[in-house]
Amino acid sequence: MNAIDKKLSTDITLGHLLDALAAAPDAPVVFHYGGTPVKAGYHVTEVKAGQFSAIDCGANPEAWSEIFVQLWDIDGDGRTHMPAGKFATIIRKVSDHVRLEPSAKLTFEVSDGVRPMALYCARPPRLKGGSFEVILDARPSSCKPRDRWLAEEKAKTACCGPSSGTDCCA
Repeated sequence: MNAIDKKLSTDITLGHLLDALAAAPDAPVVFHYGGTPVKAGYHVTEVKAGQFSAIDCGANPEAWSEIFVQLWDIDGDGRTHMPAGKFATIIRKVSDHVRLEPSAKLTFEVSDGVRPMALYCARPPRLKGGSFEVILDARPSSCKPRDRWLAEEKAKTACCGPSSGTDCCA
C-alpha cells in the first residue's frame, strides 16, 4: 500500500469513531501512535471544530469541516485507560457548546508535553482483547489534485465482480 492509499484508508469521521465506541462503553480506549500505546493516564485536553476554505495547488477551491481532538500522553497515577463511554461523554459535553459535525474529518493532536504536538489521522477502532485499539497514523502532506487523480485511476482499474479475469467494470 502506498502512502496515498494508506492516507485515504485511515481517515475516519467523529461519527464513525463514536458509533464504534458505543458498542462497548466500558471497554478502555487505547490510542497507538509512533508504534506505542498512549499511557494509561492520557487526557483529552481540547476538542475543537473548524470550517475550512482553501485553494489547493491546482487552483481548485476546497472546503471541509474538521474536528481536532487533542490528547496529552501522560501517566496518570495508577489510572487505567479511559473507557469508551467516558470518551463519548467528553465529546457530548463539548457538543453542548461547540457544533461538532459527525461527518467531519477527524484529526488527533498528540503530545507528551515535552515533544511538539503532532497531527494524526485515525484508523477505524477495533475491539481487541476487551479494549478498543485506535491506531493513529502521522498525517502527511498531500497534493489534492494528485490524490483525486490517483483515486480516479484506481477506480478505473477496480473489478466489480469475482476475479474471472474478464469481468471488469472499468
